Amino acid sequence: MNLEELNDPSESIHRAAEIIRRGGVVAFPTETVYGLGANAFNPRAVARIFEIKNRPHFDPLIVHISEFEEMSKLAVPVPADARRLIERCWPGPLTIVLFKKKEVPDIVTAGLPTVAIRMPKHSLALSLIRESCCPVAAPSANPFGYVSPTTAEHVREQLGERVDLILDGGPSAIGLESTIISFSGEKPILLRPGGLSLEEIESIIGKVELNLSEEAAPASPGRLPRHYAPRTPIVTEGWEKNLEAYRNGKIGFLAFRENRLSFPFHHVEVLSPGGDLREAAANLFAAIRRLDALNLEMILAETVPEVGLGRAIMDRLRRASKRSEVDDATQE
Repeated sequence: MNLEELNDPSESIHRAAEIIRRGGVVAFPTETVYGLGANAFNPRAVARIFEIKNRPHFDPLIVHISEFEEMSKLAVPVPADARRLIERCWPGPLTIVLFKKKEVPDIVTAGLPTVAIRMPKHSLALSLIRESCCPVAAPSANPFGYVSPTTAEHVREQLGERVDLILDGGPSAIGLESTIISFSGEKPILLRPGGLSLEEIESIIGKVELNLSEEAAPASPGRLPRHYAPRTPIVTEGWEKNLEAYRNGKIGFLAFRENRLSFPFHHVEVLSPGGDLREAAANLFAAIRRLDALNLEMILAETVPEVGLGRAIMDRLRRASKRSEVDDATQE
């Protein structure tokens, strides 16, 4: 594995783009989280992403572009509402789901007739895509189902030698994955809350329907019941009524604001001392990782207001708190 710290950014980007053109896989920064990218039109390269992440093939990927004109390679004509969002919000943390062109490999879309597309707001990511001369399919650069990476070091720790190159562009500014809006039906539908708030979207195109249900075969990334999860169990709701039951355990606390509880937690991570949702979102995954590294018995997580980015934060916490049957069997 090679880690590029961008002492010479242009040379690092050139090297990474060459790897993608040759069918390799590169981890790269975006404003949301770090992505694991390959040429979207090379099925064998995309298959390596699934192998590296141990990602089920029924979970579709997002395709990243650097210019609006690249949409014509991926999707049929863009609806008016989608175009308005794109004009206002791209580059940025917004993914648009449209009906795909037949040239887009089925492995990218999990066999669905739609494709998820976004233009990241990160100069390094845009330069990489542009120099690669192809759209780049890229999920988060971490083992499937685990906490998303917001630094190059997170990628190195979890994927190591399995990645051909890791570009280090510093910490992700937003720290949450993109918001996903589908335009495959009569009305726009929110499939995943993320770095762009629902309120901002509705201020541009009007009312958006919500479909945040958990899916065994998802229509977009980030919709499986358990996702974004650390090894340590997380409890998000109901624990305050029975806090004393945790007194003798090795318990961590993920606080939204300053810790207001007089309880002997083993360790406390505060997302935003002043209660700022943007700061909390940017710190969320890194804070969970730090708690997860302490070999705790459990992490208790304080809820945040479900407005703006708070909706996306709570979506991630709830999915991270789900314990799968495999996890339970492993612990027995």
